[in-house]
Amino acid sequence: LKGPVCQRREERLSSHNALLSMNILTVLTVYRYMFLSFHVHNFMFSLFTPVPHSHGRALVHRSEFRQARRIVVKLGSAVVTRGDEGGLALGRLASIVEQVAVLQNQGREMMIVTSGAVAFGKQRLRHEILLSQSVRQALHTGHNQLKEMAIPVLEARACAAAGQSGLMALYEAMFTQYICSFIHIQNCQPTLRILVTNLDFHDEQKRRNLSSTLHELLRMNIVPIINTNDAVIPPPVPNSDLQGVNVISIKDNDSLAARLAVEMKADLLIALSDVEGLYDSPPGTDNAKLIDIFYPGDQQSITYGSKSRVGMGGMEAKVKAALWALQGGTSVVIANGTHPKVTGHVITDIVDGKKVGTFFSEVKPAGPTVEQQAEMARSGGRVLASLLPEERGEIIFRLAELLTEKKEDILSANKRDMDLARASGTLLNRLSLSTSKLNSLAIGLRQIAVSSRDSVGRVLRRTRVANNLELEQVTVPIGVLLVIFESRPDCLPQVSALAIASGNALLLKGGKEAAHTNKILHQLTQEALSIHGIQDAIQLVSTREDVEDLCRLNKLIDLIIPRGSSELVRNIQHAAKGIPVLGHSEGICHVYIDSEASIDKAIDIIKDSKCDYPSACNAMETLLIHRDLLRTPTFDQIIDMLRAEEVKIHAGPKFASYLTFSPSEVKSLRTEYGDLECCIEVVDSMQDALDHIHKYGSSHTDVIVTENEETAEQFLQQLDSACVFWNASTRFADGYRFGLGAEVGISTARIHARGPVGLEGLLTTKWVLRGEGHTVADFSEQGSMKYLHENIPVSQRILS
Repeated sequence: LKGPVCQRREERLSSHNALLSMNILTVLTVYRYMFLSFHVHNFMFSLFTPVPHSHGRALVHRSEFRQARRIVVKLGSAVVTRGDEGGLALGRLASIVEQVAVLQNQGREMMIVTSGAVAFGKQRLRHEILLSQSVRQALHTGHNQLKEMAIPVLEARACAAAGQSGLMALYEAMFTQYICSFIHIQNCQPTLRILVTNLDFHDEQKRRNLSSTLHELLRMNIVPIINTNDAVIPPPVPNSDLQGVNVISIKDNDSLAARLAVEMKADLLIALSDVEGLYDSPPGTDNAKLIDIFYPGDQQSITYGSKSRVGMGGMEAKVKAALWALQGGTSVVIANGTHPKVTGHVITDIVDGKKVGTFFSEVKPAGPTVEQQAEMARSGGRVLASLLPEERGEIIFRLAELLTEKKEDILSANKRDMDLARASGTLLNRLSLSTSKLNSLAIGLRQIAVSSRDSVGRVLRRTRVANNLELEQVTVPIGVLLVIFESRPDCLPQVSALAIASGNALLLKGGKEAAHTNKILHQLTQEALSIHGIQDAIQLVSTREDVEDLCRLNKLIDLIIPRGSSELVRNIQHAAKGIPVLGHSEGICHVYIDSEASIDKAIDIIKDSKCDYPSACNAMETLLIHRDLLRTPTFDQIIDMLRAEEVKIHAGPKFASYLTFSPSEVKSLRTEYGDLECCIEVVDSMQDALDHIHKYGSSHTDVIVTENEETAEQFLQQLDSACVFWNASTRFADGYRFGLGAEVGISTARIHARGPVGLEGLLTTKWVLRGEGHTVADFSEQGSMKYLHENIPVSQRILS
């Protein structure tokens, strides 16, 4: 056909094709430079360092994913295409290719099953149809209505035919640019495209040929990219789907990925979609909860929503395919591959064992999941908070009695942990329990029981807002606490007693080195709670959950309290997602010996602060000495005492400059040794000591030793630390020694609790307003009431 309209259309098509070619070249150039940031220098080495192969049974825990060698990644249409269905999500695809390349370079065998050909082809065909409209039709429809022009229903196979080549060419270009740009291999072919249909699996000879081809490609370190040949695939035969381990109808890429994973004996199948995973009801509905682990047989309790916005499957198809793959020995995770905050690491996070998406497992844990434990604890905690103060105290008194009554059982369990610790080289001093320690624990618990009588429900403030409108500020529990502690099993009864006294629910996560001791102490705690039938209020997390996974339960946990090393605290502070963390990351405590210090007091305080319990967070780490004390008998006696106690001394820069032969110079003035080691530094004045502590300290506990009261008061007032002492050991920074009964930890934070955190630090407040039909309108200019805002004595009863 000839004519001006046809000529203009050809011009438009020519311009469009030129622009499309430029865009493709631009995309490939972008990817070429994106991959420059990758660590590809390990590629050739990684070909010969595969991780252990574990196929033969489906993996039963996420941590085992790290050992997965052969992995299939399935990309849903919603992952491959943009949200507006206007083309491919190029940035998202680039991050997926990036992660697959990283895992392949670790020695894993990677395969990709990709959707998107139909969606991509549909977009291309729609574009062509719009271009084929005459100029008159386009003008008549109007610019704002152009997208609403009547477009015929596009048959899926035609769309697939239009989209397959472009989709696969893009994958090939990405991987080629990634590998061939940096590894000079002739005829480099990092990926190969394979189109399959049902016949390739149902015909025995074709199935063997396909399997042989894929095995050979993997052996050559090539990433096969597989897609159903939707251009020729026949409709699925009714009632032939999912009939057994050896039969599955390849009707979409979900079933293809499952069949391929089983056929290739893959260890793990990762199915990426546009939802976080499998929910117990359609996502977005009220009370819909993400299922962490899904077991065969649970599908009857699931209500499925609508299918994906693009593609051919839906969540129901994914679940059926996942269960089929699981039955065939391949572990499966369904996760979100479209979320912009996680797409760049979702695949590597899953392989690293992190709690992402829904994990399909055949083995149910013996006890409840940690999510279920948190919910049980919250329910039990609400009952605990509603008890009378005397009833909560009764529980704590009973726990104190059990610590002495059952001491033989406790010490026997502790001995088992100690024996295992000796074999593994674990620190024993924090792990060890003794009769005297248990007796001290019982005394501390009784103190908490007494103080609990005036904790929850205590009125802090009363205000008469207006006539018959009274306001109260009342103490209430924080909610659900997560306490993570290392090695020290004596922490468990202390924290449990504080949680009971404050009406808080509690999740406890102890170190595996104290597993036997923690177990019996938790059993005794539950026995005490059983007095009032609230055993669920305190839960011991004994599953293999990583601490990082626990820190993500922001909808179930209200406060995290770490008890352990500075590394543990820092890791938890970094991992906590939306949950406040109470604690301190370091305990760099200082003792400053002033020029007017008493020598006897100085020696006793230094010895106690450093040598009483060197690994404690309130032990002295840096000794600051006034310059005037150098080369005096006082200084010599301090050094002699430290040497007699076998304390290794590190010299600060100023101290080292005064000595001809100095001890080893300190590597950092901000060091927590946690052992019989300390730093000695010289300062010119009390103000110089303050400046040093503010610069290098951790705001934990710091001490001045002096007989000058004015100097001491300046130190106490000006130093910004949680605990500041005059002529007393740093070791007094402890909840028990403060008379708090016990502590959940020491906080160096600026808000809420600070210093040793006891019962008061585990409470917050709520406001209670009592009125008689009052409205804000009553207090407007035309209203009949006025604000009074009168303070009412707390002890005075409110009169209506």
